[in-house]
Amino acid sequence: MVLEGSSEALCPPPSLELRPSCNKSQPSPPLGSSSQSHDGVFSEDKEPVKYGELIVLGHNGSLANGDKGRRRSRLALYKRPKANGVKPDVIHNVSTPLVSKALSNKSQHSISYTLSRSHSVIVEYTHDSNTDMFQIGRSTESMIDFVVTDTAGSSQGGGAAGEGGGGGQSAQSTISRYACRIMCERSAPYTARIYAAGFDSSKNIFLGERAAKWRTSDGLMDGLTTNGVLVMHPAGEFVSEPAPGVWREISVCGNVFALRETRSAQQRGKLVENESNTLQDGSLIDLCGATLLWRTPAGLRHTPTLKQLESLRQELNAARPQCPVGFNTLAFPSLAQREIVDKKQPWVYVNCGHVHGYHNWGYRKEKCPAGPGGTAPASTGERECPMCRRVGPYVPLWLGCEGGLYLDAGPPTHAFCPCGHVCSEKTVVGWSQIPLPHGTHAFHAACPFCGTWLTGEQGHIKLIFQGPVD
Repeated sequence: MVLEGSSEALCPPPSLELRPSCNKSQPSPPLGSSSQSHDGVFSEDKEPVKYGELIVLGHNGSLANGDKGRRRSRLALYKRPKANGVKPDVIHNVSTPLVSKALSNKSQHSISYTLSRSHSVIVEYTHDSNTDMFQIGRSTESMIDFVVTDTAGSSQGGGAAGEGGGGGQSAQSTISRYACRIMCERSAPYTARIYAAGFDSSKNIFLGERAAKWRTSDGLMDGLTTNGVLVMHPAGEFVSEPAPGVWREISVCGNVFALRETRSAQQRGKLVENESNTLQDGSLIDLCGATLLWRTPAGLRHTPTLKQLESLRQELNAARPQCPVGFNTLAFPSLAQREIVDKKQPWVYVNCGHVHGYHNWGYRKEKCPAGPGGTAPASTGERECPMCRRVGPYVPLWLGCEGGLYLDAGPPTHAFCPCGHVCSEKTVVGWSQIPLPHGTHAFHAACPFCGTWLTGEQGHIKLIFQGPVD
């Protein structure tokens, strides 16, 4: 079979930013530990270069079943011992029935665009010694560096924050097996760029006849994945003046587009020429079922480590906060304790911020049944605060354990409503302004630690503790 092709067809001018970074992935190198005790793609250098870290929203420090290998809530990307990036090289126009034969070379990365039943365009990629490639998706195959599954989170209607629901791998998951790829330049300033779709085990990306695809003005090809890869860059500095940007969609070749009418519509949005696919500290990546936060090494220096979070917890407990009714001393449980309410744990009325110990009275609407073991009621019960008489949800307080989600290392004085996750004021204010994708076309602010939709006027509350009466 003879294929038409020329290297010149895909040699872009230097001004085209998307070209230096359409890339590939190989089996994941050994995993190691980052400076904050989270595994990542690791270099063997004594002081490895860290490109950044990816943190999945809705997991407060680890997956429900624990972080294991490439399936985890956080991954650090390090400079690889050897470059594994790829870049566009040659374009071929072939008869569609011959595509499988044309792609039989498993040592060659390629993207196939099916234009019709009789015509396809295949773009071959060649090795790029200047970039490292990292792939993200639902597949557990070895070419995926970061295995991501749907994030379970609570909405106002009690559903999941991401379609597909549960925290495990679901047959109805809306996350692609090969969702996206990130290319990092191996030399300073180590720029990271994101692209929709990842290469499969045969080192191919297939965009079928129904996928949104088109020829670009320079005669090349581009396209979108079924459910799309959405990115939102912060409008300002993520840690100094956090403000949400605008959600955009990233194409297979890294171009930026306005959102489609619905998540999987075949008609692409308008090209946004003045924005790029370059990730910055605080960039959010939505894979239709899970949302990832990109943190740079510089940005992470402003966040608390687990050791610092533990110190903040001990400082809170050392102040001996008391229940203003029962006068019993309250204490935040250890960071390792998840979802099991301790008898000394602080509870809060989320509509006013008054902190109490647990008590089983004060219901004002429907009586809420006790939880498992009769130790605590369901958190959806409406209760009347004995201090100010305001009626609203009454929930246990939990410290936010994922330091990478913090915007600073300030004292934990505020909590998200209605879930009760506690962190700094700057962190709750910042996240309560960010609309996160939900389903195919909705957006709603949510707690970054658990994914619960935020409620109330602000989505957060200042905690009012009572000190010890000695």
